[in-house]
Parts: sequence; structure tokens; C-alpha cells
Amino acid sequence: MKNYDVIVIGDANIDLVVEGCNELPAPGQEVFVQNMTIHVGGGAALFSLATAKLGLKVAFNGVLGDDGFGQLIKDQFSRYGIDTRYIKKSSSNTGISIAINPENDRSFITYAGSNAELSLQQLDMNSVLLGRHVHLTCYKGSRNHAEFLETVKKLKALGVTTSIDMGWDDTGEWYPGIFELMKHIDVFFMNETEAIHYTGCTTVEESLEVLSKHSSHIVLKLGSKGAVTSVGGQQSYRSSFSVRVVDTTGAGDSFNAGYIYGYLAGKNPEECLIYGNACGALSVSEYGGNTGTTNIQLLEKFIADRIGETKETLETTL
Repeated sequence: MKNYDVIVIGDANIDLVVEGCNELPAPGQEVFVQNMTIHVGGGAALFSLATAKLGLKVAFNGVLGDDGFGQLIKDQFSRYGIDTRYIKKSSSNTGISIAINPENDRSFITYAGSNAELSLQQLDMNSVLLGRHVHLTCYKGSRNHAEFLETVKKLKALGVTTSIDMGWDDTGEWYPGIFELMKHIDVFFMNETEAIHYTGCTTVEESLEVLSKHSSHIVLKLGSKGAVTSVGGQQSYRSSFSVRVVDTTGAGDSFNAGYIYGYLAGKNPEECLIYGNACGALSVSEYGGNTGTTNIQLLEKFIADRIGETKETLETTL
């Protein structure tokens, strides 16, 4: 028996969600909004919280400031049983992202803070030895490709399975080295826009065909259209569950959590997609990237009540 089901390394910050901001104030002016709420943010943190809520044992590797926001994040982690002993302390403040109008076209004002110090070299290998699976985030193309490649090879040698979410490339580089990295990752997550940029294709189907030549287990998130996976060359698709969308922050990270829950439970790819889509749907139904995620009992009830909604044919959806 391992101490942890999932070891996570990546970003954690505070999300300040501003609701009902119809205009930004001009200099010297003040604008009143409907509400402001504080949530834990950062892709790795949201993935960790969602997997912990589903009942998996999680340890988090990251960097937080020695301040009130850093303590708030640690307290939230501890509330759901996430081991925080591997979190490093920064001399910088904890990062903050202000999300404006998450119910419409989201805009962000972000201070990276302690996340700017994040590196895979901070992954505590003692935590890895106690775990079954490692989830990686914060890939930055050519800037840290060599570091990622070296790390995933070490993880493979230690006998743990791995997953990674590519995330958006804000440099516009779309580094082709990911095709080399994919060969060493057990579950590779992308969204459809990222896949099209990396492959240079024009459709999801074409992108999936290219990516499946480099990865034995690729998962493409299609937003409101659901998700598709190619495992060993065999494709599976599930459309999304219909819910009232309030805030899409963290939907992809919540999907990842549901999918990895299914993967570690030995579910087949189609079942993993259903778990992922359900977690994503519940996430977007509440403000904040973590508020809507729930435990496995309520998740399975949600699925049982709505499973008839989902489609199994990708071609009829796109």
C-alpha cells in the first residue's frame, strides 16, 4: 500500500472572482460590482482539491508565500486531507489572479508571485516513492523541456504512472519537443485548441490522429462538446453533461481529476471520460474553480441521473 494515490507538482494561487463588472473604472472613478469572492486557484491546486474530494490520497509539491494567502491555501488543502509538507516557502508573496466577469468573457489580472519560482527540481522524490501516480503541470516549451524530459524518465524508472496537462502556451512557440515528451507520459491531456496549434491540423480528428502516433494515451478536452481519447490507437468519445454554466474557471483541471480517478480505479477509457465530463460539469456550475467539485458518491449519483444525455459519436457532435 502506498501513502499517496497522487503526487502533484505545480501552481497554487488565490483567485479573486469579480462578478458583474460591466465596465472598468476610469482613473479616479469607482465601480461597484455584484460580488467578490476569494477561492483557491492554479491548475495544479484545483486538480489536487478535486482528486482529494473524490477520495484519493494526495500530496502537493509547490511554492507558496509566507503570508495569509499562502496559509489560506494550505488550510484548504488540509481540510480535504492533502499533505502539504512538501510545499516550499517563498520570500515572495503568494500569487493572485483577479478574474473579471467569469460568467461572460473572462478577463484576468495576474501576479505570479511565488509561482514564478516553481521548478520540477522542487519535486520531492521522497514523496514520489510513497505514491502511485504523479501529475505534472507548468510545462513551458523549450524553456523547461529538458527538465521535464529528465524528470519523467526518472519517474518511469521509479515505477509510478504519470499524467500531464499541457496548458496554454502564452509565448506562441508551440514547441514541437512535446512529441518527444509524449512518449514517456502515461496520460497526456490537451484541449482542442492546444492540439490544433501543436499539430498544425485544422480539425480535432486530424489532430488526434497525429498525436496518437506519439502517445499511447492521449485525451483531448473539447469544452462544451465533451472529450475524446485515443488509447492504444482505439478512440472513445463522450459528449458533455448539460448544466447551467456559471464560471468555467478550473473546468479542465476538474475534468483531469475525474479522468485520473477513473484511470487509477482501473476503469476503461469511456468510463474515465464520463467521470471527467461529470467533474467538469459540476465545476462550471459554481463560481470558483473548486466550489462545484464534489465527493465520489454525489458524482456517481450525478452520472447515474444524467448518463442518458451523453452521445458516443464524435462525428455527430463536431
